[in-house]
Amino acid sequence: MTTTILLADDHPLFRQGLAALLRDQAGWQVVAEAGSGEEAVRLAAQWLPQFAVIDVEMPGIGGIEATRRIRDISPQTRIVALSMYADAYYQDRMREAGASAYVLKNEAIDQLVAAVGAVMRGELHFPGAGRGTVAARRSARIDQDELSAREREVLRLLAEGRRTAEIADLLGISPKTVETYRSRLMNKLDIDSLSGLVKFAIRAGLVSPES
Repeated sequence: MTTTILLADDHPLFRQGLAALLRDQAGWQVVAEAGSGEEAVRLAAQWLPQFAVIDVEMPGIGGIEATRRIRDISPQTRIVALSMYADAYYQDRMREAGASAYVLKNEAIDQLVAAVGAVMRGELHFPGAGRGTVAARRSARIDQDELSAREREVLRLLAEGRRTAEIADLLGISPKTVETYRSRLMNKLDIDSLSGLVKFAIRAGLVSPES
């Protein structure tokens, strides 16, 4: 019996390599590949695969919303989430969206095979949180006074895409003070870019990936 799989990941080399590994499994057929959340939904509607292996972070609607839509379109399709992050935030969001398994990208192909096998048996496959990067582990401790209330507020507004002047107006502080908070956040969290701060804010639950 053939197991049909849709594979969605926005990195072509990673996706193509993973597709080749999946095709090496006896009885498994990768019927379609997608590079975005929207494309994954469209191909799921076309192929109605038994499994969809979905990257959590993709351009457009992203893996979480793509999972919701695929489950609506094709309830029989079981979703296996792929992610760089082990923290509970992404695992919980993907589970709520309808995923049956969650696999870390830095794990061996055997883990993905095991996850698909578990789902075939009607089981859920979600790793314990806290096995990811330093930044992911740090996000779980954000409420333990690592950041002050004002630092968290500035971080949230930065992650929402607010400009320095806008943040200053909203918080009643000077633009220079906003820049000071941003530098302090980068130093405290050992992050060297605004995009890094945004990713941290998402993993910490201060903003949602769709915001």
